[in-house]
Formats: sequence, C-alpha cells, structure tokens
Amino acid sequence: MTVLGCRVDVLDARAAVARVLELARGSQPSLVVTLGTEMIVRARSDRAFRDAVNASALSLCDTIGVVLAARLQGAPVRERVAGVDLIDPLCAAFANAGIAVYLLGARGDTAERAANALRARHPGLVVAGARDGFFGTDDDAAVADAVRASGANVLFAGLGSPRQELWIASHLVRTGCSVGIGVGGSFDVLAGNVPRAPEIWRRSNLEWLYRLVREPARWRRQLALPYFVWLALCERATSPPSRRLT
Repeated sequence: MTVLGCRVDVLDARAAVARVLELARGSQPSLVVTLGTEMIVRARSDRAFRDAVNASALSLCDTIGVVLAARLQGAPVRERVAGVDLIDPLCAAFANAGIAVYLLGARGDTAERAANALRARHPGLVVAGARDGFFGTDDDAAVADAVRASGANVLFAGLGSPRQELWIASHLVRTGCSVGIGVGGSFDVLAGNVPRAPEIWRRSNLEWLYRLVREPARWRRQLALPYFVWLALCERATSPPSRRLT
C-alpha cells in the first residue's frame, strides 16, 4: 500500500525478519527501509529519496504515526517495526544461518562497540567489519570497497535519513551485500550512548515523547508530526476505499 506517496509493506516483526533473511540469502541487492513519519514528510519534497523508498525491496512501518496512517487506509498493521527493534532478531537469525553483517555509521568507535554488543548477545554472529559514518562523497567508493572486501552479506547503515537510504541505493551493488538496511541511530543505543525509552513508554507508543523530553533540541524535527497527521487525515478523506490497498 502507499501512505502519502510512500510504499509501505504490511508486515509484523516476525514476517519482516523472515523476509529479510530470504533477501539475504538471495543474489539481488535489496534495500530495506524502516519508514518513519519524518521520512514520509521529507519524501514529499525530495524526489530522489521518495524514489529510493518506493524502489526498495521492503518498506516497514517504523513509527506509530505510519502505523496509524496505514490503518486509516484500511491496512491491518498490527505493530510498528522499528529499526532498533529489528536488529536483534535479525542478528539471531543471521547467527544461525551463518550470514555476516557489517555496521556502518555513527561517531568514533560507536559502530565497533555496537558490534561487540551484538556479538555478545548473539554467539556465532559474524560481524565482518564496522566503521564510523563520518566520510565524504569522495570516500564513498573506498567505503563500499571495504565492505565488499569484508565479505559481509548484510549492511546495517546508521547514517541517518535520508543519507543512509540514498547511500545504500547508490552503493549497495558495489558493497557486494545482498541486503542494506537503514537503522538510523540504532548503533548509539546498542553501544550504550543513548538509553532506550522504558518498556512502558514503548508499549504506550510514546517513545517519541520520551526522546523529546530527554533531547529538547529535537522539537524542530517533531514539527513534522502534526503536519504528517494533517496530511494523513486529508488522504483518508479523499482516497477511494478501493484504492487504499495495493
């Protein structure tokens, strides 16, 4: 289906893990997007980003806003599938299947520390490499070649959106990976730099509010949320029922 012009796949977390594992075993380079409300708002004015999302192999509901907008369109979305929540079950599956991963993104040694945390939590997981996300466009080819040389099958890219999706779309083939997944700030959480919201906040779908309370500077980004709600309601009011699901 589509939400405000962006494709969304109606999958829960378990189905998403199974689909990513299938893609990782394949030979076709596949972008996996964890789609949030801010990303959809940006896609309305960023054609290249919107095209990358809509050409992806998998586009998942990362935030409660996207889940609710999909439900307004009649989709039976049961839960959000956030990138940070997807990494652990994916790594458990990759450890069992012998699929190697590469972590690309964040500052300093954060990716390395996130990799160590994943190795400790998932014995047998092969982390082929890790590096920070502070490189320029002139280094893109060298970074992609380093990923290829590592022998990784799956690339976790924590470069922030839209950079991570556009980077994967442009360079995944050169990396040699079967799957590239945009995971935003997940490495900071895995490395212990940033705490997750308590479970009660997550169950109440208020993780966005918890982060805003802890990081007030995020308020400018959160302005996209009321705009997104307004756009979603307008789409619901004007979209014929027969065209909401595809």
